[in-house]
Amino acid sequence: MPVLLFLIDTSASMNQRTHLGTTYLDVAKGAVETFMKLRGRDPASRGDRYMLVNYEDVPFGIKAGWKESHATFMTELRNLQATGLTTIGQSLRTAFDLLNLNRLVTGIDNYGQGRNPFFLEPAIIIAITDGNKLTSGGGVQDELHLPLTTPLPGSELTKEPFRWDQRLFALVLRIPGNTSVEPEPLGGVPPDDSPITPMCEVTGGRSYSVFSQRMLNQCLESLVQKIQSGVVINFEKTGPDPPPLEDAPTEALKSGLQPWHCCHKLIYVRPNPKTGVPIGHWPIPEAFWPDQNSPTLPPRSAHPHVRFSCLDAEPMVIDKVPFDKYELEPSPLTQYILERKSPHTCWQVFVCNSAKYSDLGQPFGYLKASTALNCVNLFVMPYNYPVLLPLLDDLIKVHKFKPTIKWRQSFENYLKTMPPYYIGSLRKALRIMGAPNLLADNMEYGLSYSVVSYLKKLSQQSKIEYDRLIALIGKKPPSEAGIKVRWRGGGISLAQRRDFIQQLQNLTGDVPTLELNPKEFQGFHLALLNKGLKPQSFRNPYDIPRSHLLDQLSRMRRNLLNTSVCTLRGQDSDQFHSVPIAQMGNYQDFLKAAPQPLRDADPEQPKRLHTFGNPFKLDKKGMMIDEADEFVTGPQNKGKRPGDSSSMPGGGPKRRRCMSPLLRLGRAYTPPVSPPASPRTSSDMDLSDGAPDPDLIINHLNQNHYGSDGSSDSDGEHPSSDLQENHTDHRDEEENWRPQAGEPPLGGDGGAEMVLMEEQPTRYLSPAALKKHIHTETTKVNNELRALINKEIRKPGRHYEKIFLLLKQIQGTLDTRLIFLQNIIKEAARFKKRVLIEQLENFLEEIHNRSISMNHVDTL
Repeated sequence: MPVLLFLIDTSASMNQRTHLGTTYLDVAKGAVETFMKLRGRDPASRGDRYMLVNYEDVPFGIKAGWKESHATFMTELRNLQATGLTTIGQSLRTAFDLLNLNRLVTGIDNYGQGRNPFFLEPAIIIAITDGNKLTSGGGVQDELHLPLTTPLPGSELTKEPFRWDQRLFALVLRIPGNTSVEPEPLGGVPPDDSPITPMCEVTGGRSYSVFSQRMLNQCLESLVQKIQSGVVINFEKTGPDPPPLEDAPTEALKSGLQPWHCCHKLIYVRPNPKTGVPIGHWPIPEAFWPDQNSPTLPPRSAHPHVRFSCLDAEPMVIDKVPFDKYELEPSPLTQYILERKSPHTCWQVFVCNSAKYSDLGQPFGYLKASTALNCVNLFVMPYNYPVLLPLLDDLIKVHKFKPTIKWRQSFENYLKTMPPYYIGSLRKALRIMGAPNLLADNMEYGLSYSVVSYLKKLSQQSKIEYDRLIALIGKKPPSEAGIKVRWRGGGISLAQRRDFIQQLQNLTGDVPTLELNPKEFQGFHLALLNKGLKPQSFRNPYDIPRSHLLDQLSRMRRNLLNTSVCTLRGQDSDQFHSVPIAQMGNYQDFLKAAPQPLRDADPEQPKRLHTFGNPFKLDKKGMMIDEADEFVTGPQNKGKRPGDSSSMPGGGPKRRRCMSPLLRLGRAYTPPVSPPASPRTSSDMDLSDGAPDPDLIINHLNQNHYGSDGSSDSDGEHPSSDLQENHTDHRDEEENWRPQAGEPPLGGDGGAEMVLMEEQPTRYLSPAALKKHIHTETTKVNNELRALINKEIRKPGRHYEKIFLLLKQIQGTLDTRLIFLQNIIKEAARFKKRVLIEQLENFLEEIHNRSISMNHVDTL
């Protein structure tokens, strides 16, 4: 997953305009977006990570780091402004530290145990600048210098601030302000002569001198091709030059330093096509022999210095012994090797001081041209492979994995010359071969205990620094607390006058004892009364533009003459409330800056949403009713019969409920229990499991306490024949019981609900008021049922079980239920639910038949 870090110059010189009318900063922003579009054509770009750094101080200069999303990257890119100095050295150090922040935690660098090319995190830094002078708070610099001090833990383990898988490329904008009459140079883009160019070459990159938009697009396409997974290595020749070929040109016979003698190029580390991650076996050796007694590690160079010998050698490869193969980037060295056209010979490679008793060290691989002579490959083998590979070949072919004593002695002598950090790789290779027991398990890896503990400590410190920096990214720099008092060293203040104490004595009458220090308030800040004003010291009158002189004079006059107001206004009222267009709709930041409101007195009330533009919009999630329910429920109250009433003048018993029982499907509705005729207090109501009196049964599903003609009983204690007309209807449904004095209501079943009566004075209801109260509750429940059933009818499909479950909970007389069913059939006809209409008609006919049969039984 390559990391692409853009370092954008935000110095004030980036505000200069090109002949196209755009500033350099606009050109830089457009270049970043064009690069991302070109890179997006490659399917491998899905794993790219983009970062953005400008020339501000740490951590405010890091606009997008490890945790920021692509949207944050684009937003911060568009919001960049060119105000500041050209502190490219500090910004480059910030970029490198940001990339190296997590390397000690992941263990990519593998300090003291060899360099593994397959442990890499490829990163490309693309710096876009104008190439002007390097300005900083200390003056103008001629050369680029990176700060030596850094808060990054473990930076002392590497001499350079970068690593071998990080490269720097610079786009130096040289687009003129007027249209050039000279034709653009053909061919490649030349490098620039700015101070950033040597830094680019050291890391393995280069700079581009951009003179036009066409050259900029050409550079961006070249940079997209540079995104390769690999590491940079220094190749240097050791020993004599190879003998010239017979047909070699005379130019190749020149003596002296040739370009191919020293190359600073990339080796490609290809990922495994199956896993997408590079796989390797052998490291490149360190430039020192590890000492068990050494308390520290010597610092390593960012790029390993690999020396190659031009003596032809035989390439060695043995079956079952793994090796690593890396392709070299095209360079003068690869061109020279390919021109020799000898694909069957190789040049051995070494790392100086890697062996214990040899300055040059032992060979760890070789350079060899491919068989097709189209590229040069670096083969990384076990350390001192000319000795180890013949031993392993004898073990396989001669000894058949049964080593003799002589072979073991030769193998132990080889292990003494091998760096100890190769033991882990060699053990894995022997396991692949089928000889896992040749190495003892207790062999040391070459690092002392103090070094191992030091590396662990650095890893923990790096994790803490990583978390700290990640938390600071995205925060804006704090504004100044007030106006800074400038100390005028050349002038004489009032406190330094000789007669200052005498003047104080004349004013106060006391002799003051003061220890006056003229530098005491050197860093003092005056507090600001208006926090919205930008703090500034006294302005120079010549800094005020000519067009603003009158406004400034009126502002100064108002502040001088307006003595009734204690606050000084540095802005007009219209300027104070003016907001840029880009920030007008940013209502969330306004809410965050607003003071915390007091909590609501009633926390159960639904909270109103603070929606910008519509403060009256309520939260629909907290409401228990739908718009369709409101439409159905509303008109039902208009068509009531004259005998019905929605209000009860006498009032009924209050009851507490959390939600409508209709929302609990599968449970019958329980209306409120009417009080008895005899006066009883709430304390007399107990719970009972005994059998109730059948004379006092009230069927809450049928509620036939009165006839269909609206007549009521004169006796409030005993039910008449009309009261018992349909007591046996729906016997399979739940029945509720009115408790007697001294008997608790039914509470044995877990599904039954207990109705709570609040403490209140005992009230007596007449039979007419009781009938009216029951009828009101019946109408209310039926309206809720009608709304739920209509909602179910409107749903697609033929799942009507819920509808018939709700129909069984209809309350009221037979006529009330029949009218209710006929209205439901009409509603189903509106939506052409033929199957449902047929089932409802059958249900209606069933109710008719059952009522007739029950009336016939009552007459008998």
